Amino acid sequence: MSEKKTYKGIFNWSLLLIVLVGIVTINVISAFLYKRIDMTADQRYSLSSGTIKMLEDENAIKNRMTIRIYLEGTMPAEIKNFRNAIQDKLNEFKQYAGTRIEYKFIDPNQGTEEEQKELKDQLYNQGKGILPLNLIYQKDGAQSQILLWPGAIINYEGTDVNVIQFLPGTPAGKPNQLEGISQSINNAINNLEYILTSSIRRSVQTQKQRIGFLQGHGELTFAQTQRARALITPYYKVEDVTIDGQLNALDDYQGLIIANPRQKFDVKDLFVIDQFLMKGGRLMCFLDALSINEDTLNLKGMTHTTRIKTGLEDLLFDYGLKLNENYVLDARCAPKGVPFANRPVIPWFFHVLATPTAHPISRNLEPVSLKYTSEVQFVNSVNTVLTPILTSSTNSTVTGLAPMVNLGLPLNYGNNPILTDNPSLESNKKCLAGLSEGMFQSYFKTRIVDEYTKNQDAQFITESKQESKVLLVGNGRFIENRYDSTINNMTGQTMYKPIDFPDLRMDEELFRLNIQLLFGNREFFQNSVDYLMGDNSILDIRSRQIDIHEIDNAKVQQNAGFYKMINLLLPSSLLIILAFVFGYIRKRKYSTKK
Repeated sequence: MSEKKTYKGIFNWSLLLIVLVGIVTINVISAFLYKRIDMTADQRYSLSSGTIKMLEDENAIKNRMTIRIYLEGTMPAEIKNFRNAIQDKLNEFKQYAGTRIEYKFIDPNQGTEEEQKELKDQLYNQGKGILPLNLIYQKDGAQSQILLWPGAIINYEGTDVNVIQFLPGTPAGKPNQLEGISQSINNAINNLEYILTSSIRRSVQTQKQRIGFLQGHGELTFAQTQRARALITPYYKVEDVTIDGQLNALDDYQGLIIANPRQKFDVKDLFVIDQFLMKGGRLMCFLDALSINEDTLNLKGMTHTTRIKTGLEDLLFDYGLKLNENYVLDARCAPKGVPFANRPVIPWFFHVLATPTAHPISRNLEPVSLKYTSEVQFVNSVNTVLTPILTSSTNSTVTGLAPMVNLGLPLNYGNNPILTDNPSLESNKKCLAGLSEGMFQSYFKTRIVDEYTKNQDAQFITESKQESKVLLVGNGRFIENRYDSTINNMTGQTMYKPIDFPDLRMDEELFRLNIQLLFGNREFFQNSVDYLMGDNSILDIRSRQIDIHEIDNAKVQQNAGFYKMINLLLPSSLLIILAFVFGYIRKRKYSTKK
């Protein structure tokens, strides 16, 4: 009997030792090896292919990069969770980048007061560095206040090259309540991959492709496109360019943006643009086919439209894209305020909320705001692929050519407007932005311009040397921002600054009516430029499709009682059953044998 007890004791102690050794081994391995499995259907917790490709590419990140994150020490639980989310994401990055990416968390409140002040001055860098976040929160039943530095500094090849601001800073003397920034924290967690990837990309980028905003034909000016330019300037060299008949005007550019021209193009300028495309340049055209005076419309309730003939439409026709001289009307639209009418707010069919397609440029975006937009049609083109990027909804139609616009139009359709027969048919969708990709034939192949084609310096090309891309959006103003101007007293120069309102995200007129619609114009423009310029590392992240499944309220109401009973009775029932089972086993084990 004693031998049996001894053997049983050895077995139990051996089993305990094996379990302890196993736990320690697993913890040691996990300290050096980070791995997790994403069980979600849409892979929302996995890195995108573009990010993985960039991290694995030793030519992209050639040397060691260190990321110093200044979120450490005592902080509210919500901020602590955000800090841990950053660490988890960086661990995923290290899986693919290895030792080329290192990170460390730093507590800016450590050290002497003098050391803390010196560090915080360096972090703030006169407003050019990390902006501090002054936060008020509840702790142990009392109100507490803390100053956080929710950002990071990237050091590459021994030099601090970039600053990351994870959460918005606060103005001096105006602390934020923790509850008031909960949405910002959630958004930052969801966008961590984009924030980190774009920052790393900027830090290691040595050469930037050049993109020109064409000027000289009444296009949107620098002041009117400051916000759009600011979106792409970190990744591309962006500047104004004029042609003025110069054959080599576009030779140093890889991309060309033509935004809302109002004047006719000289045939020589068209020739230079055509040859730019034949050499592999990327062309982005945002064009109005018609001109409308909204002031007259709001004052009189109706106005005529006039055609805008620039000559670009003929060029684009040969590339497979036709811009119609009409307006698209869509039941999926933004409202319009009409203060002197019986209905102060009407559905404004002319302000289309464009429907994204499955293409990476527009996939997973908010609706793109296109006010007074024309239809884009595809025409036969050799060796090119034609793809719709934005469309109207199935409940849409088009006006006649150069129509009259009338504020009374929506009143004819009632509360549930049906603009077309069978409003659920996919064939009713109208293309609002189209993409042509491939090998192009020169527009001037059968339209000789002797001055250029017979000029040896022109080096006339009749067909594309390499694959190129052309994007046409039937609206020239969707990237326009309003701006203020001031005179610099020192230099006498006029300075331009966008108004303090997010033009590319919201409509100011609707905002004044307390209608806060969010648009995807900003992301659509960024994606368009990235796709045409061939950089998909960030595009993959912006266009990821994450499905948020809504709760079925009817099922919740119908089955609420059943699930409440399960939650209430099941745990207590299990405890009672386990108590009886263990009691019975204990009784059997320790009862006196007869």
